[in-house]
Amino acid sequence: MISTKMLGRGLAIAAGAIVLGGSADGGQHFINPLLPSGPDPWIMRDGQDYYYLNTLGDRIAIRKTRNLGKLAEAEEVTVWRAPPEGPNAQAIWAPELHRIDGTWYLYYTAAAAGHNDDAHRGIFVLENKGPDPLTGDWVDRGQLKTAHTGIDGTTFAWHGKRYFVYSPYVGPDSDLAIVEMANPWTLKGPETIIARPDQDWERQGGRQILEGPEFLPGPKGELFLSYSGSACWSDDYAIGLLSAPAGADPLDPRVWAKAPGPVVAKSPAQGVWAPGHNGFFTTPSGEHWIVYHANPAAEMKCTPKRAPRIQRVTFGRDGRPVFGTPANTGVLR
Repeated sequence: MISTKMLGRGLAIAAGAIVLGGSADGGQHFINPLLPSGPDPWIMRDGQDYYYLNTLGDRIAIRKTRNLGKLAEAEEVTVWRAPPEGPNAQAIWAPELHRIDGTWYLYYTAAAAGHNDDAHRGIFVLENKGPDPLTGDWVDRGQLKTAHTGIDGTTFAWHGKRYFVYSPYVGPDSDLAIVEMANPWTLKGPETIIARPDQDWERQGGRQILEGPEFLPGPKGELFLSYSGSACWSDDYAIGLLSAPAGADPLDPRVWAKAPGPVVAKSPAQGVWAPGHNGFFTTPSGEHWIVYHANPAAEMKCTPKRAPRIQRVTFGRDGRPVFGTPANTGVLR
């Protein structure tokens, strides 16, 4: 964002050998990063089509493609621009596209006009009932009524209920909080903090931060929640993981266990620094993949030079996701 046991277990990414499976043509070769710029990337698939978004600051745009290896060739279509005034007038961050019961929704972070600070940030929702999110009318559903100001909202359905998770500002920390949803733009019931930045690796760069939560269902009924830890301007910004057992109530903070360290961290040997703000998507064949941004060199801070990368996620015999070392820069897969 612009402002803002799994260690060593891994998926070996062999140079020149990996393709994005399950595509219309049977496989897609690609090179990381997919684009030269793309902080806070998001990819979702609907049918054969992949939709890509990232932080642009003053607007939301979508690229649509059937081949992520050719993402740079896909037209970037602006679907919404920030208004000149109001609570969502600037700092448009971390857009996510979801299709819920046949309707498209965009969740994004924004700050109020004249107040680009943590005390005036929140998560907002847009709705589009058309068949294609690149066309049709996007209706402003307003700001979600969270208990705290915060950033990086996401939503997921689990056992017949829909939930919302975001990163609230709580004192000096950025935590992770969950709440049930009555519908895609309305929260329901109490909000619960499920994780705080209590590990050293989550406190790098002068801030204590957990942000960018994203859900990943496990093959044995478990529920996983990835997040980014530390300040985004730190080279040690990385991705952590929470897990909840099958059948657990995700609103109960006691069910969530935190991995003892990051599951995706910087890898200078691979040309990857400050990996973070990830999302998950699947291929038509059912493979799970992760998308995240990273810098190609040290001390590049938190700028638009962060670029989107993808690699496959598998699951071990214990049902836990295996991420592995960040895939190296500039190698055909």
